Amino acid sequence: MKRQHQLLLIASTLGLSWLAMQAVHEAGHVGAAVASGGRIANVKLHPLALSHTLLLENPRPLYVAWAGPIVGVIAPLLAWLIAEGLKFRGHYVLRFFAGFCLVANGAYLAGGSFYVAGDAGDLLRYGTPMAILWLFGLATIPAGLWLWNGLGPQFGLGENSSDVDRATTYVVTLLLLAIVVLELAFG
Repeated sequence: MKRQHQLLLIASTLGLSWLAMQAVHEAGHVGAAVASGGRIANVKLHPLALSHTLLLENPRPLYVAWAGPIVGVIAPLLAWLIAEGLKFRGHYVLRFFAGFCLVANGAYLAGGSFYVAGDAGDLLRYGTPMAILWLFGLATIPAGLWLWNGLGPQFGLGENSSDVDRATTYVVTLLLLAIVVLELAFG
């Protein structure tokens, strides 16, 4: 049973991190669009698709394009710091999530710069130098990997591992299921 909880925690954390990363990233685009007087046509969040935000009007396209990855890394970092500061049970899951968002957003912009695709393509078209996208990745990817360092034992991995926290495992799994159901119903 110990191994089943470990695998469930790891799988649920990965799935939840992927879906929540996309939601936070798109929330950055939506918030910036609304704040700058833009109009949203559609936000696509679905467990079987890449997320995206379509705008009817976008008076500040560079601002909106940058808001996705910036909010996408800052919001998870703040959530983890608050959870850790308040000593929330399972705060290490938020630390993993913050690291995941740093790596994913950094790789998305740095890698996308080579293909002029997605947000990276938009940023390049709106005048952001390619080197800035690479610097974003150079700053965020190592920071994300640093956050992941040492988390193995909480997930039951490594020589110093312990049993995974069952309550945290169940909460993460239920959150993942809730997001999947919501995205299937409304995505």
